[in-house]
Amino acid sequence: MKGKEGASDELVTIVIPTLNEEEAIGPVIDELKGFGWNNILVVDGNSDDATRTIAASKGAKVVVQEGRGKADAIKTAVKHVATPYVVVMDGDYTYPAKHIAELLEKAVGEGLDEVIGARRRGREHIPLVNRFGNWVITKAFNLLFATHLSDVCSGMYLVRTDVLREVRFEAKGFSVEVEIAAHVASTTRRIDEIPIEYRRRIGRPKLGKRHGFTIMLDALKLALRYNPVFLLFSASSLILVPSLALAAWVGYRWLLQGVKHYVWGIIAIVGVGVGFISLLLAIMALYLKRLELRILERLQRAGR
Repeated sequence: MKGKEGASDELVTIVIPTLNEEEAIGPVIDELKGFGWNNILVVDGNSDDATRTIAASKGAKVVVQEGRGKADAIKTAVKHVATPYVVVMDGDYTYPAKHIAELLEKAVGEGLDEVIGARRRGREHIPLVNRFGNWVITKAFNLLFATHLSDVCSGMYLVRTDVLREVRFEAKGFSVEVEIAAHVASTTRRIDEIPIEYRRRIGRPKLGKRHGFTIMLDALKLALRYNPVFLLFSASSLILVPSLALAAWVGYRWLLQGVKHYVWGIIAIVGVGVGFISLLLAIMALYLKRLELRILERLQRAGR
């Protein structure tokens, strides 16, 4: 499904959140137009450089976002979108416009509500710390929401506009990608990804090490909303680690040194019991949630 003027504009709005991207925004818009994508909305976070001027001169619609951060930029963008689909992509030239047609083709062809561009090629352009953080977050996301994604933090993805309007946008900043994916994964279940290329960015990077911790914290908050029982029992099960260590120490002192620690022994036994029961309940909560998601998915298929 190649981007063709007119037809593509009726289907997709390309949303580009920006903040001081004067070096990259021109090439980004030029590339989009070169592939036939002309319905371009630049949502600017009050840049103090020429980002808005350059974007407007290239023919993009430019609005100043309400609030601060990427989440508020997307929340603002939805108010200006009239097409069935939205493609969100960064304005730093890292995401090639050639993949937009693939995102749209998969979404339309398979009836999906979100298609993520998973960065499979060019991962050397992602800092090692960010790559590790993304891996941890994606693995935790797959565990919590029973998905099989490989890059939930990707900054290029397509979403149905009506589904995007349902998102609460409680997460701030760069965590918005995780929140959108969590909403789709826990409601319609129609989420997937395609492999894409990731290029070296133009301009100064904005995603630092602290953002990885923020995204992980927001992912835990989302898990608390969508599966609180699993999260709470998982946290409780962590008492197993110190309890087992304490039990090993008490056993060592008793068997090899002949010293008996009755109080510490009782504490260790109680801790191991509580931790083990919490672990079993966490596993049960996870499987019950997955059962709920499977039932929801079957009901949606039956209703089509």
